[in-house]
Amino acid sequence: MRRRSTITFFLSLFIFCLTAHGQITAIKAGKVVDPESGTVASNQTIIVENGKITSIGANASIPANATIIDLSNSVVLPGLFDMHTHLCLDVQAVRDGGRYYYTTLNDPDSFRSIQGVVNARSLLESGFTSARDVGNEGNYACVSVRRSIQRGMVPGPTFFTAGRIIAPYGGQFHLQQDKQNLAEPEYFFADTRDEMVKAIRQNVHYGATVIKIVVDDQRYIYSADDIKFMIDEAARAGLKLAAHCWTRAGAHNAALAGVASIEHGFDMTDEDLAIAKKNGVVLVGTDYLALGDSPKNHLQWVDRLKRAHKIGITMAYGTDATDERPGETRGTETIRGIDLWVEAGIAPKDILQAMTINAARLMGVDKERGVLRQGFAADIIAVPENPLENISTLKKVSFVMKNGAVIKK
Repeated sequence: MRRRSTITFFLSLFIFCLTAHGQITAIKAGKVVDPESGTVASNQTIIVENGKITSIGANASIPANATIIDLSNSVVLPGLFDMHTHLCLDVQAVRDGGRYYYTTLNDPDSFRSIQGVVNARSLLESGFTSARDVGNEGNYACVSVRRSIQRGMVPGPTFFTAGRIIAPYGGQFHLQQDKQNLAEPEYFFADTRDEMVKAIRQNVHYGATVIKIVVDDQRYIYSADDIKFMIDEAARAGLKLAAHCWTRAGAHNAALAGVASIEHGFDMTDEDLAIAKKNGVVLVGTDYLALGDSPKNHLQWVDRLKRAHKIGITMAYGTDATDERPGETRGTETIRGIDLWVEAGIAPKDILQAMTINAARLMGVDKERGVLRQGFAADIIAVPENPLENISTLKKVSFVMKNGAVIKK
C-alpha cells in the first residue's frame, strides 16, 4: 500500500509539473512601452509560454487553451531593476540613530535573512523583477535569499548578489584597537594583492554573482592599479566589479580603472564623469539617498545627477539601504527614488531606460530581460498611465509577472 501511494504521489506531481510547465498565457495590453526606443504600441497581445514571451504584437494569435489576462485598460512594460540595494539590511531610526553600522551589530544573520525574504517580496510586488544586492548582508545572508528565490521557496526578483564587500582595512567604519573585529564578516579586508585574490575567490566560492569593493572611506584608498587588478581577477570567474566611491579621489581611481559600475559617485567632477563615460563605466548614483539628506547634500545630489545626464554617462537606477518607515515597504521606498530624477529634470524616457535596459546591460542580461520581445523572459508589469509621459505612474503598479508567473493581479 505504501509503495502504491508513493507511486501515485510522484505521478501526480509529474503531471502537475507538466501542466504548469506547459501553461500558455495571453495578455491583452492596451498599450505596450518599449523603453529602449521610447515608443508605445497600442492594442498588443503578448503570448507567454514556459516563462518566456513567444509572441507579441497587434496580430499575435491566441491559442485556444490560453489563459487570458485582460490589461486592455493598462499600460504594460518590462519589469524594473534596482541595481543598488541591501535587502538584508533595514535601519531602525530610533534604535540605530540612522546609522546602518549599528544595524550590522544588532541584527544576527538569521534575522537579516528573514528581512531579505520580506524585502524581496515587497520589491517584486512593486514592479522590480530584477535587483542587484551589493553587500552589507553579514555572512552571505543575501546568497541564501537568492537561492531560496531560485528554488521557488519564496517570491522575489531575479537576484544578483555580492556577498561580502571587499575593502581596505576598516571598510566603511572607524574601528577601535580593542574591538578590531566588529566590521567582520560584514567586510572582507584586503590590502595586499594576495588578500584581494583570496577575498574575490572566497566570494565566488560562497555564491557571489558580482564583486563589490569599497574604494575609499578611509585616508588610504585603492589605487587605479589595485582596482584594475581586482577587475581582472573577478573577470576570471566571469564576474563584474562594482565600486563604492564616495570621495572625489575614489571615483577618479575607479573611473580610470574602468569598473563595471561606480556606486554613489556623490562628489564626482565633470572630468571624472567624462573619463567614466569613455571607459564604459555605468553610474549607479543611489540618488534615493538625497530624499532624506541635508539641504546642502540634497542640492549636491541633484547637481551631480544633472551633470552626469548632460555629459551622457550611462546611468542605471539604484537606491541603497532604507529606513523602516510606518506604512512603507522596501518596494514603496525603492520607487520613491524617481522623485530626485524628476527634480533634476531628467526626461521620463531616460529614467525608464535607467530602470530597465541600461540596468539589464550592466548585468549582462540584456539578451533576455529589460524589454518585451519574443524570446525574452516574461517579466511584465502594468501601470495606469504611460510612464513616458508621467513617470510617477510607476508608483501605481497594478500587475506583476515574473518569468511567466503572475505575482500581483
